[in-house]
Amino acid sequence: MKLTDSGIEHRAEWQAKGYALPAFDRAAMRVQTKESPRWVQFGTGNLFRAFLLHSADRLLAAGTMESGIVAVKGYDPALLEPVFRAHDNLTLLVTLQNDGAHRKEVLGGLAESLSMEAPSADWERLLEIFQAPSLQLATFTLTEKAYALADAFGNFPADVAADFQNGPDKAVSFFGKLAALLWMRFESGAGPLALVSLDNCSHNGDRLKQAILPFAQAWEKNGMVSEAFAKALDNPAVFSFPWTMIDKITPRPDVQIEQMLEADGVEDIAPVTTGKHSCAAAFVNAEPLEYLVVEDAFPNGRPPLEQTGIYFTERATVERAERMKVCTCLNPLHTALAIFGCLLGYKRMSDAIGDEALHDLVCRIGYREGLPVVEDPKIFDPRTFLDAVVEQRIPNPYLPDTPQRIASDTSQKIPIRFGATLRAWHARPDGSAKQVWGILTTLAGWLRYLLAVDDEGNPLTRSPDPMLDALDAVLKPFSFGTVPTLEEAERVLFPLLSDERLFGIDLVKAGWASGVCSQFLSMLKGKGAVRAVLSSLE
Repeated sequence: MKLTDSGIEHRAEWQAKGYALPAFDRAAMRVQTKESPRWVQFGTGNLFRAFLLHSADRLLAAGTMESGIVAVKGYDPALLEPVFRAHDNLTLLVTLQNDGAHRKEVLGGLAESLSMEAPSADWERLLEIFQAPSLQLATFTLTEKAYALADAFGNFPADVAADFQNGPDKAVSFFGKLAALLWMRFESGAGPLALVSLDNCSHNGDRLKQAILPFAQAWEKNGMVSEAFAKALDNPAVFSFPWTMIDKITPRPDVQIEQMLEADGVEDIAPVTTGKHSCAAAFVNAEPLEYLVVEDAFPNGRPPLEQTGIYFTERATVERAERMKVCTCLNPLHTALAIFGCLLGYKRMSDAIGDEALHDLVCRIGYREGLPVVEDPKIFDPRTFLDAVVEQRIPNPYLPDTPQRIASDTSQKIPIRFGATLRAWHARPDGSAKQVWGILTTLAGWLRYLLAVDDEGNPLTRSPDPMLDALDAVLKPFSFGTVPTLEEAERVLFPLLSDERLFGIDLVKAGWASGVCSQFLSMLKGKGAVRAVLSSLE
């Protein structure tokens, strides 16, 4: 059973093994996309394929959408051939139910897969797509950290700085090339376009716009584009940047799922790892639950995605939904479980939340510390959402998600995932360290995690994080099994804990930094110290 156009022509063989196949004419879809592209997607990861591509397939099958999606790989295009093109751009989606059942679907709505390498035939095709009046939306799944053009000191990477000087015709950075595509669209008069970020960061549409505007402004200053281009990027009637909230757990390809597919007879399905350490497969494993709330700002129209359960609404509702999920009901719990799951040696999130102490911690952070200050988005109930996270989603034993994956880039996540709740409690008359003790303990746990020693005193491999070197320099005086005085710890850690960019609030001014230091020191005492701190939480 080959995952190719010719392979799935043997429909009976696939269906006998329980696979659903595309229920539309892929050849006609590709022709329609070639002639009238409507949707381009930047980022080819699991979330895109398990959610957006799956939604597109349903619309194509229903006949309410005719053209497919054009997916663009901006980073590590070496994955395009083995993961997409070798399979005729088909994807195999395995949805993992809590009861162990698997829903297996072959998705066919991806019409083309392109790289951003220039010059190339792919780049020429992208220029053609972006000058097509039919193009309605460009969606993005890039990860939170991708939107930071400059470092903490305002310095731009060499490729971005070069793009500012060299102009759209010679752009080499991701956002430089994207700005160049938008400039070509604007100059050609092809019409409006919605640029839709689907990444887990607050006000993601604004983050996307702010990653593109500096190029337009620099090029305008250097006489390379018209003054009207930057104004158009700030005009939602020309280029809109809707806010969104998206939620679906899509872990890395799991070896057990791979083995199941191979046992069914599916060939050439093994994940591929590149020289840049990117890993992907022609299959995606994901949970069944999914949420997407989108600001309905599409100046050139859009596919009828509300037919697949996606919410389209006004910006204020999107913001409430995003804050509910990212700041209260899911992401903070994920990060807390990841930090302590790594320290306690867990390899699956479902096992970590099965630990009584960790279950109690995330319930405390969610129900006692988060819900009292969350704003109800009204389109779904926060407590019901949180109940599903704690009782169904994270405990799903068939979902191969790991604390190590979630722990990646924690420094970039902390101000978003915990900052809003900390600020809300600090603004309340009854706000105190006691009210946010679970979060403060988690922050202390993160500092303890950064020492790269688990709770048994064994070496711990930390997940990637852009701030590891800077954090290591701060934490150098501390070591497992050695406990300095609280005054010594505060002298070292207070400058870090006062960094509002890192924690979302100045913990020293808030009066909560000493609590973090105290919990951190308690976790340094030796074997089992982390568990002892967790067990002591009320």
